[in-house]
Amino acid sequence: MRLKIPVGISDFEEIRQNGYYYVDKSALISELLTTSCAKVTLITRPRRFGKTLGMSMLADFFDIRRDSRARFDGLEISGHKTLCSEWMNQYPTLFLSFKDVDGLNFPSAWGMLRNRIARLCNEHSYLASSDKVNDNDRKVFFQLADPVDGKPTDDMIKTSIALIMHMMQAHYGKPVILLLDEYDVPLAKAGSNGYYAQMLEVLRAMMSTALKDNSSLCFAVITGCLKIAKESIFTGTNNFVSDTISGSRLNEYFGFTQQEVENLLAAARLEAHADEIRTWYDGYHFGDADVYCPWDVLNYVYDLQSDPKARPCGYWKNTSDNAIIRSFIDSAGSSITMKLETLLAGGTIIQKIEEELTYDCLNASEDNLWSILYLTGYLTRVRESELSSSLPEDTFALTIPNREIRDIFETTILKWFRDSAKTWDRQALFGGVWSGDSEVITREMNRLLRRTISYHDYREDFYHAFLAGIFTGAGYMVESNREHGEGRSDIVVNDPANGQAAVFEAKYSRTLEELTESCQKALQQIDDRKYAENLRDSCDQVLCYGIAFYKKRCVVMRKKISS
Repeated sequence: MRLKIPVGISDFEEIRQNGYYYVDKSALISELLTTSCAKVTLITRPRRFGKTLGMSMLADFFDIRRDSRARFDGLEISGHKTLCSEWMNQYPTLFLSFKDVDGLNFPSAWGMLRNRIARLCNEHSYLASSDKVNDNDRKVFFQLADPVDGKPTDDMIKTSIALIMHMMQAHYGKPVILLLDEYDVPLAKAGSNGYYAQMLEVLRAMMSTALKDNSSLCFAVITGCLKIAKESIFTGTNNFVSDTISGSRLNEYFGFTQQEVENLLAAARLEAHADEIRTWYDGYHFGDADVYCPWDVLNYVYDLQSDPKARPCGYWKNTSDNAIIRSFIDSAGSSITMKLETLLAGGTIIQKIEEELTYDCLNASEDNLWSILYLTGYLTRVRESELSSSLPEDTFALTIPNREIRDIFETTILKWFRDSAKTWDRQALFGGVWSGDSEVITREMNRLLRRTISYHDYREDFYHAFLAGIFTGAGYMVESNREHGEGRSDIVVNDPANGQAAVFEAKYSRTLEELTESCQKALQQIDDRKYAENLRDSCDQVLCYGIAFYKKRCVVMRKKISS
């Protein structure tokens, strides 16, 4: 039977009512209620690990306006009869997500924040007519709720969450459960677009008034990627605890465990794909839990049900521009480059991790750069039991978790190289190509290779992209893997203005000593397959080059064919 896989659906009620496959994470509820007496719990996890769905589940369980018994029937939490009787649909609940508060400048982001508050007010429009609500609060509420004609002041926006909670407590006679999802997204966007200080001021005020000494608050659960404690957002908040990927309390509730993946594959009759799913999407070590990325697993199962021959791919890559990695590579010095190459080779690096970062200082130090890659899921922690020796205090052993993330690194590095190559001085190289000077080409190619970040296995497609990237954007026509003669040459560079072309055939050498032999094989292939034949009619000069690579070394040899 084909499963209904909830790809892109993070609404708990929709999933349960419409019969979508659901991995039961309802034990999170009892964990929060029975093992913690914290007033405010901050949960930080990478994106795409189920935070929003988890918060939607909490909202459906607690919200006094709902009757969610049927949706939780059969789930783990339903076995806790006393807890369900005391808490299920018994408390006013305010659920707010900041995941869409974005903007290239502060006025744009401010407008989106204001609209989000307006929608929140309209979701609780019953407060406007409640006879238990203070008239002065009601007047402010009307201003906040009208995104067109309302004229809320800055202070009204900053205190809006606290105001709505105060009105909810007055209406229901009970303190409010606050669920705030992706609280740090506005700061991440602000940090990338130059208005960090302005957005920080707003969020600090919103958090302070909603969380600190607020008699209307029963308890709060907040999610995000980073714990931004240094910015005083949570300073002074009563009874505050945080749960990060380095802790061990709530990790199994964010991500899929091995057993959960096995159950899913069995239900979908896709057990034969277990190994490739593990290779591509497993490998995350959060505290004591080993988890898969749920977004990836669900997407691949969905694809397999439509096409049994579907191959795993990078679903993260399809939902994000991975700007964090690009920013990291742009900042890379020699130390970062060497560590990055170690990771791409499947190795580990030892690094100090700072869990309390701020979005305006990510590039302030190398430690910050590695920390953000760890905290956002692009690297994971190697267990100490898997290491041959103990680690220095306050350091982690980090590695790339799986095939998908390695592909993201490689794709991002490739694009970085293509962009960077356009700014490098290549005139000596071009002069060597068109004059037929293979020694100059060899020297200049080696110089450029030393500026790259190498892939983990030095595949031929890396060097193919390296060659194409050098000539692309320099005014030449570059053809890759196009049919010439009796086969497909790696790279053909056309210079039609000067009536000349260069054919490159690249080989990867297994050892440094075999470079010359590999280069000769490349030249022989050009001859055997007659790559230059159909260029002779249109070019005054065709130059053929064999090029052999070994890691960051290369040798170039040339054979000239005149028309």
